Amino acid sequence: MKQTRQIHGAAQPLSRKIITLSLLALGSVAVAQTTTIEFWHTFGDAKRSDWIAARADEYTKAHPGVQVKAVFRGDSNETLQSTILAARQNKAPALVQVDGVASQLALDSGVFQPVSSIKNVDFSDYLKPVVSYYTVGGQVNSVPFNSSSPVLYFNKDLMVKAGLNPKNPPTTFSGVLKACAQFDAAKLGIKCVALTPYSWLFEQWMSEQNVALLNSGNGRQGRPTDNNINSAAGRKIYQFYKDLQDRGELTNTGKLADTVGTNAIFGSGKALMTINSTAGLGNLLDAAKQSGFQMGVGVLPIPDGVKRNGVTIGGASLWVAKGVSKPEAETALDFALYLTNTANMASWHKLTGYYPVRTSSVNLLRKQGWFSSSPLQIVAFNQLLNTVPNVANAGPLSGATIQTRTIIEQGIQKVLSGQSVASALSSASDQVNAALADYNKNFK
Repeated sequence: MKQTRQIHGAAQPLSRKIITLSLLALGSVAVAQTTTIEFWHTFGDAKRSDWIAARADEYTKAHPGVQVKAVFRGDSNETLQSTILAARQNKAPALVQVDGVASQLALDSGVFQPVSSIKNVDFSDYLKPVVSYYTVGGQVNSVPFNSSSPVLYFNKDLMVKAGLNPKNPPTTFSGVLKACAQFDAAKLGIKCVALTPYSWLFEQWMSEQNVALLNSGNGRQGRPTDNNINSAAGRKIYQFYKDLQDRGELTNTGKLADTVGTNAIFGSGKALMTINSTAGLGNLLDAAKQSGFQMGVGVLPIPDGVKRNGVTIGGASLWVAKGVSKPEAETALDFALYLTNTANMASWHKLTGYYPVRTSSVNLLRKQGWFSSSPLQIVAFNQLLNTVPNVANAGPLSGATIQTRTIIEQGIQKVLSGQSVASALSSASDQVNAALADYNKNFK
């Protein structure tokens, strides 16, 4: 028997070996051809994280040999720091959502590569104010994703009870104060404005006054060394907080930048108005329905006596890591472009309230009748589309932006605790300059 098997060829065991080795080789090729990328994002809530996961699954199914894993990695700071640490260990994710405020940090970290270095990307369909925000040194380094700006949210039912016209919400600081005076006179036992010390709003109000927060072209023409916090423009903003506080018309949680807290106060019907990001529109609408009141949306109220210069973009963009293979980088960029395509951005906007970052998405929404059925959204859109990009509304850029924001917010908190506006502004300005100098030392 053994001889017979050998006669049928002594090469038969060799053939089996060849076949086995061939299959193993094919398997190795298949593995090599499978490109797996991780996308680290900052959305921990089910609504937004599920949407992202669904898009990752769609992309994976449509691209054989590719797998996209969407992973929630914490808030913006945690995600960026985790990415930098992972990169040092040669384990960086291919695609990362980075907050706009951390753009300079992302550039300086050396962890990311400009998307234009991977392939030529046509950004002509992306909204100009959005692209302007993410353009540094004439180069777009990342793909805009979740973008927003601030608006006024108000309780229509409470306005009617106080004799205010919900069709004519306040558009200026003095308008807000006047509305609050009338609201207080109605003695409804509810605070007028839920507003947290929030530097992002400070930046918006500087932008609307056409005053750059930082020198060197708001940090976009070189590393900034000075600021305009202690200016007439900055004084109007701190004074607005003080006026609301002194009149007993302000409410918040006592925490800095606690927009979740002020949203909760407003959403539960415990404040007439709040000023916050369009990103919260969907959740605030849900909260208003649960609390049984109708919500309205108005343009961002601005300091008196100035012509609107436009809002500054908030939100984040998608960055491709430098330490990944070329196939991974190309796949990461392709997925980023898929995530922000026309249909997906329209869907994202409907779900969250974030701006769709493409002109074609805006046109699609109009064609679908979205703005007719959801008129609250058009207020924010017009506010953005009326913004003509310039130095002030491009937004501040520096490696010390996170510290700068905290310093500005601490200054507002000091004013709310009784310190003079002049003293708080002077101190904040000095501290920010010190933070800028400290950061810039690393790049001399």
